[in-house]
Formats: sequence, C-alpha cells, structure tokens
Amino acid sequence: MENYTALHTNNDLWQIFVNPTDWKLNYIHKDYSKFLEFKRYQFPSPCPDVFMFPLVTEKFAWHIVHELESIPNIFSSGQNQDTRLAGGYENVPTVDVHFTQINFQQEWLKVLRDYIMPVQRRVFEGYRADGRALLSFVVKYHEAGQRLLKPHHDHSTFTTNTALNHRGVDFEGGGSFFIRQNCLVGDAPVGWTLIHPGRLTHYHEGREISRGTRYILVSFNDP
Repeated sequence: MENYTALHTNNDLWQIFVNPTDWKLNYIHKDYSKFLEFKRYQFPSPCPDVFMFPLVTEKFAWHIVHELESIPNIFSSGQNQDTRLAGGYENVPTVDVHFTQINFQQEWLKVLRDYIMPVQRRVFEGYRADGRALLSFVVKYHEAGQRLLKPHHDHSTFTTNTALNHRGVDFEGGGSFFIRQNCLVGDAPVGWTLIHPGRLTHYHEGREISRGTRYILVSFNDP
C-alpha cells in the first residue's frame, strides 16, 4: 500500500496507475466492454453524429461529485474572467472545477486513452485521437445559480459529456440541444457518455434546468 494516496476524500479515484485492475472493477461501467464489439450503426445515436455509450459506474459519479463538494469554494464563479486559463478569459463560462485543480488531469487522460479512444475509433472511423485534453472539468448547474449555457462551439475535435447524477431525481430539465441538427439529448443514465464533434458542425447549448442540481463531466479532446 506504499503507493496509496491519502490526500483526498475518495482516494481510490487516484489509483488508476498503481492499481488499474481494481480501478476498472470499481469505476468502469459493467457494460462498457460490450460496446467495443459494436459497429458504428449499433451505438445509440440520439442526434446525427452524436453517440452514447456506458463509460463509468454510479460509484465513480458519486465519488467525483462528493470529492468536489467536500472542498470548500472549489467551484468557479461562472464569470468570464477566469485566472485558471492561460488568457484569463472564458467566452462561455460555466460554474465548474477543472481536473487540474484537484490533480486529476493525468488520471483522466488515462481514462481518455484507455477507454474513450477505443470507442471514438468505432463511431468516428478514420480518425485516431491524439489522447490530449487541455480542458477536462465538472460542470454544476443549480436552480439558484447557473441554470443553462448559451450556444457555443467546443474547443475540441470531439467532446465527451458524461452524466453524473439523475434527471427526474436530482434535477429536472437540462440537456444538450444541438442547434443545427434541431435535436435535444435530454436524458442520459448516470455514467453514460455523449461523444460528438466539438467544432464547426455541432453548435449546441445547455438547456435550462428547472429544479435541483445537475452535474456533468466534460472533456474537450484533441483541441
């Protein structure tokens, strides 16, 4: 246990490098491997070139949300001025936590390379991701705070968006609306991930929640 970190509320999240087998058992969705056998047309596709697959467990979702909510004042203000960014300015800000703030970025990049990229190669044939993500973060929509996100493009070649809590239980409303496609993805099970192009074709917005708190994990991949 000499490599086990005790710095966090949910320390197992940081064990993906030193204990990848147990990490996978704890945190990767039980149905994930089945989707690696799918052809592109077999993936759920709620909108054109938007696909869904099960990535992480409810335990992962709970642990990452609980980890962030256990740290006082960790979430950003949701304002345009943002000292976490190189230029100090975010054009389309969210109330969020960057994984760099909790030293989880390298762990997430391993998830990207080991678990997301194999799916990406199936749904977007002919493109092999570099395995980079300059921004990986958890967004918090709250009925008394930020309730929606205005239309925008993502700074990515492809984006992943993972549901971290339950629509209809923890919150009402919300969802990703793809404007050019005139298509709303309103409900994703906890741990399921949307994967879609980030630039040019998939201009989108975060629809307003009407009650509760919604958490999502977003990764801008291959910026």
